[in-house]
Amino acid sequence: MHYKRHLTPVLLIVGMALSMGLSGCKKKDMSLKLNEPRNIKGVISYKRSFGDLNEKHLGIAKTIGILPLASRDEAEGMKDKLQHITTNAFYTVDSLTHSIPYLVPGAATLLDSIGANFLDSLASKGLNPNKVIVTSVLRTKDDVKRLRRHNGNASLNSAHFYGTTFDVSWKSFQKVEDEDGRPLQDVSSDTLKLVLSEVLRDLKQANHCYVKYELKQGCFHITTRK
Repeated sequence: MHYKRHLTPVLLIVGMALSMGLSGCKKKDMSLKLNEPRNIKGVISYKRSFGDLNEKHLGIAKTIGILPLASRDEAEGMKDKLQHITTNAFYTVDSLTHSIPYLVPGAATLLDSIGANFLDSLASKGLNPNKVIVTSVLRTKDDVKRLRRHNGNASLNSAHFYGTTFDVSWKSFQKVEDEDGRPLQDVSSDTLKLVLSEVLRDLKQANHCYVKYELKQGCFHITTRK
């Protein structure tokens, strides 16, 4: 009887240890994570909602931006006034061919806000995460000369000269993979475009930026106002 009285607590301890061990070995959910879209409205019209003409972009760019640079070498010497941007948790920088990844601090902060707000909006709307893709940033006069060889419409009077302006694609987005390897259902680019338009509309209405909807270039042309 004395032996039995001491056996019960031992069995309880062993049972608890086994239970904790099993719970710690719980399998990760590797099923396809589906989108559960909700409250996705977009804007009434991309052209009407984002119709800020070049004059507006240029006006604020000349006021708060840097002076236009002749070459990329000059940009390297402007690191006290320009912030280097790279792919991070909020956005992806495309392989830039006719611009360099530098912005004035206010524009860099705006870009961070766009990327962060976009990810937050996707989560709140039941959509799997995607990052925006930056397709054009600061252009030097040499960059525009090269660009004009392929695109005769490339302007020598562009807000991209001043470090205040960047383009964000509405055609392509960067899917964010799950850290544990769980497969995520894709979100269509049309749906992502709707969500991005809501984010940009809110920032524009709050006077943080000017936005021009570029149909042929497949991007939103964005200039900071701060």
